[in-house]
This record gives sequence, C-alpha cells and structure tokens, in this order.
Amino acid sequence: MRVLVAEDDPGLREVLVLGLEDHGYHVDAVERGDDAIEMLKFYDYDVAVIDWRMPGAEGIDVVAWARKHDRPTALLLLTARDAPPDRIRGLDTGADDYLVKPFDFGELVARIRALQRRPRGVDAPVVRRGALALDPVRREVTVDGRPLPLTVTEYGILELLMRRAPAVVGRRAIAEHAWRDETDPLGSNAIDVQLSRLRAKLPAAGVRIVTVRGVGYRLEEA
Repeated sequence: MRVLVAEDDPGLREVLVLGLEDHGYHVDAVERGDDAIEMLKFYDYDVAVIDWRMPGAEGIDVVAWARKHDRPTALLLLTARDAPPDRIRGLDTGADDYLVKPFDFGELVARIRALQRRPRGVDAPVVRRGALALDPVRREVTVDGRPLPLTVTEYGILELLMRRAPAVVGRRAIAEHAWRDETDPLGSNAIDVQLSRLRAKLPAAGVRIVTVRGVGYRLEEA
C-alpha cells in the first residue's frame, strides 16, 4: 500500500516514514503543502497523513483540494489543534480522520488500517495509453487485455510515464517514484537498465519510451 506523508518537522517526518516502512507501506514524504498537492495530482495513494501547519499550503487546504478534485485517497489530518471547532472544521473540509499531536505511533498505524478498510466510493481510474491499460488499484498493466508481467520497479517507472504522458519526466522524478531510496539509481546506470528492460516488453503496446537527451524520458504513442 502506498502512503503519502506531508509533515514539515524533519524529525517527525523521518519517524513516520521509517515506522510506516517497517509496517510494509511504500511511503512518499514531503515537507510542504503545495508539494503534497503536486504528489496527489499524479499518484493515487491509499492514505495520506497530512500535518495541518505546513509552509506552501496548510494541511486543511490540501484536504480541500483533494476533495474538490475527487481524489480517491483517504486523508488523515495531524495537528496540535484539539479544540472541537478545529476538529469539526477539519472533518467538514473532507478529512476522513483526525489525530491530535502528540500521538502514539501504534494508534496512527491502526487508524491507517481502519481507513484502508473503508470503501472510498471513488475508484481510481484506469490509465490508458495506446494499447496499455494500467489499473492503479490492482497494480496491474495489460496490453489489449492481456497481462503484462512487470517487476515492481518497472511498474513504478511505467506508471509515472503513463500518468505524465506526453510530458517529459526527468531522471530524478523516476528515481523518487520507482525506488525507495532515490539516491540509489542516481549516478549509476540503474535507470537505463530498467528502461531498457521495460522497452523490450512494449513492442506490441502501441507506445514507445523516447529519450529526450539531457532532459529525461517521455511515453508517446507509436
């Protein structure tokens, strides 16, 4: 399951990321509210843990944006605000749950599990490019209805390219999306190796991965 953590306190953010990864979650983390909105534009997270007070945009504004744009992500708001009017405002804006700081990490994980069990009522849309169809809920890719076997890393790269097509995607963005530690593939040929393997699986998909020298890569219809 994929979780977004939006928290401007670096110490708490690190604790949340490491703790959730230890519980088997794939975690993306940002420190600004506007960055959280950008992540929610491109990725269908199962749950987003959002701090109320952040630079760029407050957590309550991130929640409002997500609900205005019908994002399927369950939203858990973290805050030191414990007055009933604040809790009411957060929930009425669209948060699915509300946790007051300081909190027990075990309770946070339990609340995330509870949010995962709730039906969202909005299915994450299937992304289509050429003959490819990517189902973000099942994390499956098909070509003309036939399953396309992909590794976890190949899936992450293809998902990013399909969602952003026909825009060019830089190497750092690919590293951040497809690797747990984005520094691992940077400075090596790991991205090139994965792209070469992925290209070999797409001859019948009606799309191709194009290298834009010095910029990145884009997916375009063949």
